Amino acid sequence: MYRNVVTMLLAASCVSSFWLNANDLDLNVPPVAVQQPYTVSSPHGDRQDPYYWLRDDSRTSPTVLDYLHRENDYFAAYAKAYQPLTDKLTDEIIGRIKQDDSSVPYTKGDYSYYSRYETGKEYPIYARKSLEDGTEQVMLDVNQLAADKDYYRVANWQVSPDQNLLAYLEDSSGRRQYTLKVRDLRTGQDLADQLTGLSGSLAWAADNQTLYVIQNDPVTLLSTTVLQHKLGNSPAQAKAVYQEPDNSFYLSLGNSQDDSYVMITSESTVSTEIRVQPSNQPQTEFKVLAPRQRDFQYSAEHHQGRWVIKTDWQAANFRLMTVAADKIGDRQHWQPLLAHDEQVFIEDFTAFANYLAISERSNGLRRIKIMPWQAPDKAFYIASDEAAYVTRFEKNPEQNTDWLRYSYTSLTTPNSVYKLNMQTGEKQLLKQTEVLGDFAQSNYVTERVWATAADGAKIPVSLLYRKGLQRDGTAPLYQYAYGSYGSSSDPSFRSTVFSLVDRGFVYAIAHIRGGQEMGRHWYEDGKLLNKVNTFTDYIAVTDHLVANNYVAKDKVFGMGGSAGGLLMGAVANMAPQKYRALIAHVPFVDVVTTMLDESIPLTTNEFDEWGNPKEKAYYDYMLAYSPYDQLSKQAYPALYVTTGLYDSQVQYFEPAKWVAKLRTHKTDQNPLLFKTNMEAGHGGKSGRFSRLAEYAQEYAFILNLLGIDE
Repeated sequence: MYRNVVTMLLAASCVSSFWLNANDLDLNVPPVAVQQPYTVSSPHGDRQDPYYWLRDDSRTSPTVLDYLHRENDYFAAYAKAYQPLTDKLTDEIIGRIKQDDSSVPYTKGDYSYYSRYETGKEYPIYARKSLEDGTEQVMLDVNQLAADKDYYRVANWQVSPDQNLLAYLEDSSGRRQYTLKVRDLRTGQDLADQLTGLSGSLAWAADNQTLYVIQNDPVTLLSTTVLQHKLGNSPAQAKAVYQEPDNSFYLSLGNSQDDSYVMITSESTVSTEIRVQPSNQPQTEFKVLAPRQRDFQYSAEHHQGRWVIKTDWQAANFRLMTVAADKIGDRQHWQPLLAHDEQVFIEDFTAFANYLAISERSNGLRRIKIMPWQAPDKAFYIASDEAAYVTRFEKNPEQNTDWLRYSYTSLTTPNSVYKLNMQTGEKQLLKQTEVLGDFAQSNYVTERVWATAADGAKIPVSLLYRKGLQRDGTAPLYQYAYGSYGSSSDPSFRSTVFSLVDRGFVYAIAHIRGGQEMGRHWYEDGKLLNKVNTFTDYIAVTDHLVANNYVAKDKVFGMGGSAGGLLMGAVANMAPQKYRALIAHVPFVDVVTTMLDESIPLTTNEFDEWGNPKEKAYYDYMLAYSPYDQLSKQAYPALYVTTGLYDSQVQYFEPAKWVAKLRTHKTDQNPLLFKTNMEAGHGGKSGRFSRLAEYAQEYAFILNLLGIDE
């Protein structure tokens, strides 16, 4: 219907009527879009959406594109006033990066694999070295692949078991719809094989000729079908080996750590089902590890003839179990390995020949426990001296070793890759990310504090500030949070934020409900009919930092992206007076309309996160916090909003409509900026320097509001 409205207006040559300002050619005057009648129907009542015309699924409507360009022009005109500061910040942020850097190599088969960057280049180079003679072979130079493209990304790559072929998935639009290509590493040439419209995972069979990929629905972009492709065959000959019948499930696939199996994972918010096939028997049927059941999740890894399984079966924070490879298909055969602990959330595990390494969360921190198979009571933790930190597994492709590779980081410690001998305790630092410029770790302090939520819950908060900060209530605050999908916001090192911290800011990560920092209950208490806890937790953290004189009440800046952008929109409606400005990147702000429309990519996968608005209880609850629906005639903080035209996670028209409606509702004179990246999607620009320049633009906006020009 909205297409008909746009078509009629274009036919009548009424493009200019979409702008209410008589002076709409003045770039200092924000564009104000007209309102067009449109009814959004639901089983629980109809709503009027006067800006629905901004939705154009083809992304070709001249009227819609004109509006987005006008907003971009207004953004550019506003930002021109502080362009010297933006340029300075860009140079400063890029200047902290060692441009000719490389990752720590990992060994698999006859090669060590790594990625590296060259000075001045935007994209990585994926390479390997022969263990025999040390000769480097460049497998993929992404700079060459991205030449003359506005956007380019290699999402995934996997080397064949014989190490002669490289399968990789590329995206040239930012929409996360990938194309499979295969490179012969002996010649450096790509084969003719090419499949399109895929998701971002792939796997090899042991014959070096059979590849597995996932085909997406062309309309909803849901991952629906696992294809088995034989090299040399046409795409039409690819065999469907699994079709997902439930549109609330995502599909992914890969090889087991020991490469013995190809694994297909079907996963919803609350349920999992894994199918496995011996990688040396690609002609056989996939077998189910355990049938899906609502509120039953698990992941698995093959280890010496058995499966090690992480599951929430009768264990909200997950436990570990095992089952023999010939006993799969019924979870009643599972045997306990590591019991459930109400105080410890099991995040992940890695199986080795003699040890099991477990990544877990306790007291909001992510740490690693090492457990010998033969002596579980001798388990020990990798220690840290900092109050807030993160340890994560690095790539550990081989099981038959006593060396664990892991990374350590904190808000003051750059990412550091170690290897630990689990038998002797010997630890070696393989690499710490080098931070250039005048960075010195000793100049900064990281702290963990606890804020009290409205219902009494204690919310962990990670802080970063310069040493010597006076807690006199004068410092500005930059507060980040996400709070959805059980995704935890870890206190990892982020070199960009020092451009604010060095100018007196306190940087805070609010570990609000909706993540899993404090265990599974932390997630459950911030989703569905508990979602508002996410928003009120964020506000409570702000209140705590102001009340305890960490920061000034009139210098509070908030930032969030995607579902964190929903957070920013909700906070803007609920407590606008508490924030000087809010930054919302690719924000999910039109909750009810999106969740009612199952043709929009990913909607059906989200019902167990937000609720299905076809059910009245969820409809009413979601409507009560949806930022777009709850806009009112009031003063709002300054707002900085971004989107990507080709975003497949949060469609560009959500923030576009939100901004259009804000322009007619806000009663203040604070700036409202809206920037659309016309060549990218959810993750923004693809080049590393381009992404860093976007940080500089955001920070310059913030500093300009405070009158800081250098």
